[in-house]
Amino acid sequence: MTLRAVIVDDEPPARRKLARMLAEHPDVHIEGEASTGDEALEVLRRVRPHVAFLDVQMPGLDGFQVVEALGELEDTSVVFVTAFDEYAVKAFEVEAMDYLLKPVSDERLSAVLERLRRYHAERSSPQTSEFLKRILVRGPRAAHFVSSTEIDWIEADRNYVVLHCGPKEHLVRSTLESFAQRLDPAEFIRISRSTMVRLDAIREVQPWTHGDYRIVLGDGKELALSRRYVSESIGRFLL
Repeated sequence: MTLRAVIVDDEPPARRKLARMLAEHPDVHIEGEASTGDEALEVLRRVRPHVAFLDVQMPGLDGFQVVEALGELEDTSVVFVTAFDEYAVKAFEVEAMDYLLKPVSDERLSAVLERLRRYHAERSSPQTSEFLKRILVRGPRAAHFVSSTEIDWIEADRNYVVLHCGPKEHLVRSTLESFAQRLDPAEFIRISRSTMVRLDAIREVQPWTHGDYRIVLGDGKELALSRRYVSESIGRFLL
């Protein structure tokens, strides 16, 4: 597959150098460039690339503000490219794919591109794109996979979803609407505008008030089933 990339950096020499390095990889195509945070938003929303190579310090919006504003582009991976190492932890907190320190070496860039190839090939392959069975989550030091069977419930948090897996929580950059479309409806069901639950995690369903229901999970956690979603749930577990 061809990796479509956008380069965002306020220094033209830095953009040119990275572009030359990426040109050494025939399967990478640069779809656009930007020099400020505001320009980055316009280019990324228009191009919707596989990856954005994003500087941290720029005029106007900084790199982290750009990522926050682009929550709807969950298919775009972010690789920060900066001369400052103090932002590394924050970069992984916002689900960046990687963090490259300037000057970037050919070996380091090649390793990042290989990760990007595998990640986007997996997302686009028919075998894995129908329903998610494993979800890539990123921690402060490394990324790992969470099985869909480990998830008890899911809640929306602005441009993210929070996966509740027993006592653990994982933040994934995606809207709940988009994430829900990639989950097996035989495993998960929407119970409110901002909440989904895994069916096998449910212990009890109790009548509540005003046509709503209360769902009790195996660990005792209680969630509200909105009456708006009762009609699509009734045949699944209320009868």
